[in-house]
Amino acid sequence: MKKLYTILSLSTAILLASCGSEDKKVVADNSPAIPVKIAKVSDNNDSPFLAVSGKIQAENSANLSTRMMGYVNSVPVNVGDKVSKGQLLVAINNADLQAQKAQVKANITKATAAFNNAKKDYERFQALFAKNSASQKEMDDMTANYEMAKASLEAAKQMKNEINAQFAYTNITAPFSGVITNKNVKKGDMANPGQPLISIEAPGDFEVVAMVPETEISDIKKDTKVNVNVKSINQTISGKVTEVSTSAAQTGGQYLVKITLDKTEAKILSGMFTTVQFPVERKAETSMVLIPKAAIVNNGQLSGVYTVSQSNTAMLRWLRLGRTFGNEVEVLSGLNANESYIVSAEGKLYNGAKISKQ
Repeated sequence: MKKLYTILSLSTAILLASCGSEDKKVVADNSPAIPVKIAKVSDNNDSPFLAVSGKIQAENSANLSTRMMGYVNSVPVNVGDKVSKGQLLVAINNADLQAQKAQVKANITKATAAFNNAKKDYERFQALFAKNSASQKEMDDMTANYEMAKASLEAAKQMKNEINAQFAYTNITAPFSGVITNKNVKKGDMANPGQPLISIEAPGDFEVVAMVPETEISDIKKDTKVNVNVKSINQTISGKVTEVSTSAAQTGGQYLVKITLDKTEAKILSGMFTTVQFPVERKAETSMVLIPKAAIVNNGQLSGVYTVSQSNTAMLRWLRLGRTFGNEVEVLSGLNANESYIVSAEGKLYNGAKISKQ
């Protein structure tokens, strides 16, 4: 009986396993293909010369803040407004400073009276001491009293200068003529020391900030002429290298290079992304791989993208990402040039999911 039971149990297990395998096979075979949109990796391989991404910014720009804490009384400008040097941009409540100013004024009045009285006593005792009508001790006491009164008056005046200097931080004015590019506060907000309140830039003069790989930075020289392609307006503008960084300690092996753009009639604005082409022969390893941020799959601190296998199934590939350029992100490793990846899908993707290319 035990032997028969064992044989029956084994047969049942094989039958169940067979059924389970058949069920799984049926599910895998009958799963519908997910329609997906495919794209190829974009890079900078169109030219034999070094090309890196950059960003336009105004040569003269400033983010204005205050050293005072207080409520904002008014912000009489808006983004896009043209302003003149010295024009009021942000007014912060200065009631506390007004009270301190009144106290300082009273202290100056008090110190002035004490100084004038001490000065008269000092001059009187000088005359008496000259006639031997006052002792040396009395003369020394009057001299010390006079010097202390003089120092107290000077301290009160310096306190007035300090209060007046603080008033300059309650009325934020334009340091130069330009255009308002950002406004971070409105009437009624609390302004804190060091908090950026408003941004201004001088229009007309633009520069490009680009990051050059460490393998190429030794070939980039100051005053080198370059071509700058502004992607959004599809125009190429000439420029000249004005700054070349000698350290990449804070930029992960990428060296900052600044290019001053020549005067142009092109409608360029701060923040536009560019491709800077240097007259330097590009090494193979310097090509930049860019993919749209919308294609990135995030799982915790990991980032990846779905690629297409030879059997037309989705395959998740983990990536190491670099800098962001607008709607695109740089791929440092995990995806090579000319490889295909999935941009979007009309369903939930997973490893091994059948796909159909649109």
